[in-house]
Amino acid sequence: MYKINIYQIAKNSHDDFEPIIKEFIKMSSKYAKVELHNLFNKKIAKAQTISDNDAKKSYSEVFEPHLGSGFNIALDVLGKKLDSFKFAKMLENHMTINFFIGGAYGFEEAFLRQCDKKISLSDLTIAHKIANIVLLEQVFRSLCIINNHPYHK
Repeated sequence: MYKINIYQIAKNSHDDFEPIIKEFIKMSSKYAKVELHNLFNKKIAKAQTISDNDAKKSYSEVFEPHLGSGFNIALDVLGKKLDSFKFAKMLENHMTINFFIGGAYGFEEAFLRQCDKKISLSDLTIAHKIANIVLLEQVFRSLCIINNHPYHK
């Protein structure tokens, strides 16, 4: 069974997006354990008020401990765009997959170099909650493609 982690710079919140996010996690549970990890601390909050570079550095500090295990994928506007079949192909040979969604200022180049892949969901800048839903839908779609489930059709 796949283990898929989604790490993002975000505060925990309960809003209208939460039921949709939970539903995609639940639908995926037949094929994978999917977990969403919101990472935010006082250092990030302060760094975001100082400069872009300080913010990116603070993001890297909370992301880097999660790089050690699994296939690491950063969501970055300059990353490669994939169709659903290529997305599924990217996932299928890795049992533990870590997705990283940067904060408001994106990623440090040094962090991006530590990731196995950089992908883009869109040329548009997307709010974290929307990016979560798009990513979770594509994860579920990919799991269905890999397992020959008819959802993709």
